[in-house]
Amino acid sequence: MNNKNKKQNEIEETIKCPKCGNTHLTKDYSRAEIVCEKCGLVIDADLIDHGPEWRAFDIEQYEKKTRTGSPMTYRLHDKGLSTTISWQNRDAYGHTIPPRNRAQLYRLRKWHTRTRISNGVEKNLSLALSSLDRMSSMLNLPRYIRETAAMIYRKAARRKLTRGRTFEGIIAAVLYAACRQCNVPRTLEEISRVSQIKKKEIGRNYRNISRKLKLKLLPTIPQDYISRFCSQLNLSNDVQIKSTDILKKALNEELTSGRGPTGMAAAALYIASVLCGERRTQREVAEVAGVTEVTIRNRYKELACKLDIDILI
Repeated sequence: MNNKNKKQNEIEETIKCPKCGNTHLTKDYSRAEIVCEKCGLVIDADLIDHGPEWRAFDIEQYEKKTRTGSPMTYRLHDKGLSTTISWQNRDAYGHTIPPRNRAQLYRLRKWHTRTRISNGVEKNLSLALSSLDRMSSMLNLPRYIRETAAMIYRKAARRKLTRGRTFEGIIAAVLYAACRQCNVPRTLEEISRVSQIKKKEIGRNYRNISRKLKLKLLPTIPQDYISRFCSQLNLSNDVQIKSTDILKKALNEELTSGRGPTGMAAAALYIASVLCGERRTQREVAEVAGVTEVTIRNRYKELACKLDIDILI
């Protein structure tokens, strides 16, 4: 067992496929294997499952069998480590609390809620993180991006970068930075729409936070937006592959330099939809990509001319 643990730790430290060098690995606990997502190589077998030894088929069984609390999270101001008093008026054995003791329990709940947020710093953090969770839900962002955004906000608050600025603007900038860091890009237009903050203010706060916290963020490329735009336009996988090929050729011809990534992605998607017989109008593509129809026309004409693509509009 010690040898297996040592072998697994060595593999997790390298985090690289020995065949293709890919760093995106998948842990398949049903087969106890670590598999490369790119070439499919089985890097390790007999993987140890650190999860629970029991199974639950509904929420009632899960609550009954679980022996620990919820994991620590940065999305709550107290990191989820505080206790809570339930509002069900039942004791630990499930018995109903007598009416003569309910007034006392009500006062306990009230003071417990007050002591959880004891000063201005915790109150500000609580309001900011609740706003972050609301914006993330509207953007359909996964949990790990929310955790990353909450961690960045905590670092910014610790460095006092939030002073003199609205926490909505800081939260919008932090969400944009977290999406960039996790390679799940969202446009400034999308974040501005859900936060009701101007793009200029979000960009200013984002540049300030990334510079002061020294965040290593790579510039976005048009390929990052293709899959999401295709899903929103209900396009097939053939259109997605064709769009990616067009963008690769455009990159080799240096046609993407100095152009906005969303505009290039929208233009390539529009050309691919026409070539694959799944035509979408320029207005439909523009609404999804958050650019104007004029931008799409200019970009697709450049691509069609430089790459010798025959497209019937």
